[in-house]
Amino acid sequence: MRETLADWRPAIDEAIADLVPREIDADYLESFFGPPTYEYDPAGIQRALATPLWDLLDRGGKRWRAVLFLVFVEGFGEDPAEYLPYACIPEILHNGTIIVDDVEDGATIRRGEPALHRIYGRDIALNAGNAMYFLPLKVLTRDPADLPAERRLAAYEMLMHELNRTHLGQGMDICWHNEREVRISTEQYLEMCACKTGCLGRIVARLAAIITAQPPEVEEAVAEYAELTAVAFQIGDDILDVEHSLGRAGEFGKAFGNDIREGKKTLMVIHAMQTSEPERVRRLQAILEAEDNTDDEIGEALSILEDAGSIEYARERALELAADARAAIDDVDFDAETTRKLEEFTEFVIERDE
Repeated sequence: MRETLADWRPAIDEAIADLVPREIDADYLESFFGPPTYEYDPAGIQRALATPLWDLLDRGGKRWRAVLFLVFVEGFGEDPAEYLPYACIPEILHNGTIIVDDVEDGATIRRGEPALHRIYGRDIALNAGNAMYFLPLKVLTRDPADLPAERRLAAYEMLMHELNRTHLGQGMDICWHNEREVRISTEQYLEMCACKTGCLGRIVARLAAIITAQPPEVEEAVAEYAELTAVAFQIGDDILDVEHSLGRAGEFGKAFGNDIREGKKTLMVIHAMQTSEPERVRRLQAILEAEDNTDDEIGEALSILEDAGSIEYARERALELAADARAAIDDVDFDAETTRKLEEFTEFVIERDE
């Protein structure tokens, strides 16, 4: 799967640059947004939109949502190169959510560098992040694949439904982040992931199915696969934060233990709170509630998760979700190569090391 991601990334970035060029000029603004009522300011839009967007994209990111979309398209018997602009839709949406999430969480680091709002300010970051919810819709307006009107409408309706559910998930996450008590159940946590992360996965799969005119049962099967895989990805992401932190405690200051510092209620935290001795539960709760923590306190919290077996518990749940994802597409008539890629992807999201 790593090879597939690497192969497609340059083409995906080129397609994104067709939507939002690295260098903004008046011709682009007029062709993309229509003639100005008075006069555009390309330099201002450059600083407020294109520069922060490409700052984030150039830091890395796997582009796995865009690549998964193309894998589905190819599996449905179409040439993925013809649908590259559509692959940008979930990728730009995802990066928009990252920018907004970082502002809402007060994050300091994103992809190894300061979060965008730390560089450009909260106002520019929020505006750029919000713009990235809407810019991808221009792909459907411009209709590069010459889709029938009913397919474009179906894609619009799907995007609105899934994006609304994405904000339900983010709302739950914000609420829990701001609460002192760890009161949520495992099922509520998984539902948050299914909305916040899973819906972006569902967009990938459903968009590929809609624009290639797949029947409803195929659309739902690939959507289930993508949602389950995305939830496994989120759990894997939480595990990475803990595992990297356990290996780095005391070395990099605030570069480790980010989820604990932010008081996040991850699956591992929920499990540790449910299974640890009362004294350790109270200690973990106190560390999560604190406005600031020392490196030693972060290390103590990580040890509580480790001693409770919470890391392995979370890994097992992620593996179960990945297996369920593979089962979801058993009845879809994919060729052997597509099936291999999709199966590999469910392993990649858990076993990756960054």
